[in-house]
Amino acid sequence: SITGGFMSIRVAIVGTGGIARGQHFPSLAALGDRVVIVAVTDTDPASARSAADEFGVPAVYDDLPGLLAAERPDVVVLATPPIAHRAQAIAALDAGAWVISEKPPTLSLAEYDEIAEHEGENGPFVSYIFQHRFGSAAMRLRELIRDGELGRALVAQCNTLWFRPPEYLAVPWRGKWQTEGGGPTMGLGIHQMDLLLSLLGDWSEISAAMATLDRETEMEDVAMATVRFESGAMCSITNSMLSPRESSQVRIDFERGSFELEHLYGYDNDNWTVTPATGVDGSGWAPAENVSSNTHLPPFASVIDAFERGARPDPLVAEGRRTLELVAAMYKSALERRTVARAELTPEDPFYRSMAGADPAAATAAIHANTLRG
Repeated sequence: SITGGFMSIRVAIVGTGGIARGQHFPSLAALGDRVVIVAVTDTDPASARSAADEFGVPAVYDDLPGLLAAERPDVVVLATPPIAHRAQAIAALDAGAWVISEKPPTLSLAEYDEIAEHEGENGPFVSYIFQHRFGSAAMRLRELIRDGELGRALVAQCNTLWFRPPEYLAVPWRGKWQTEGGGPTMGLGIHQMDLLLSLLGDWSEISAAMATLDRETEMEDVAMATVRFESGAMCSITNSMLSPRESSQVRIDFERGSFELEHLYGYDNDNWTVTPATGVDGSGWAPAENVSSNTHLPPFASVIDAFERGARPDPLVAEGRRTLELVAAMYKSALERRTVARAELTPEDPFYRSMAGADPAAATAAIHANTLRG
């Protein structure tokens, strides 16, 4: 549509559940006349219709192919379970639409790479919503690391200690390798691990352990790992859905100071604690602004900026493979009970195609063998 003398970017939303209503519709609305939501679709027609009525969307479709054929949107937003991402992203890209997808990006590295093959040299492109990369404190920390202000990163911790009651797993697609792809390592801890990698860069090897201690699920309900980074830094990781006092934590100790984040589902500058090393002046380390990570607006804005320029989106939204690779390596290490090098995850490796490896039933049995339940 043409608004104020320029062409608004036409956006369609696939999936009209809680994340779309709580984040995607409001984030797109905050972009003003730069975008217009032209259509929605959902496997639940009543949900799609109610979302369209609530947010003033003119068209509702029974499925994505029908929407793509009729509307020819510029951008398609995927607010759907991970099992749907591969087929939906490919369909949208093949129809010429850019894609913004919820996390986890896909169920496997193989699916991630298959989607990338459908991008064009000059677009359309696919992006993934890892909003914690965009909080102003993380953005400022990334600058300090890049400029060498903090010295080497030495020690890190990355914990996602959340609580999900048994009924959380009653949703049909949850708790199954085939539809969710993994347990809290895949679906919960991926945000904190992604933030960690966006700060510390490439990792080289990992040693992990997993167990199913209290929930009815095919996968783990708790996982722990030790990771070595190419820089030499070492990090411990814990992902849990069993922790009544919920907390999300990332801590990095550099030569010149410690940066520690504790929050739950989103942070601002107040959630960070900065401790300069003895004799170090850290007065210039604070961010100039206070942008929360508890909004999807920054990643949405980054993609729309790129669309308007006709350029590939910034790596902060365009790159999600490294995080998915770490997840796959955690499962490989835990299930094979050994340290795994990043270089092992080639297309010939069974964990390239599934977080469960070659045999999901055997993966479940192996994780369930580490249990406290009778």
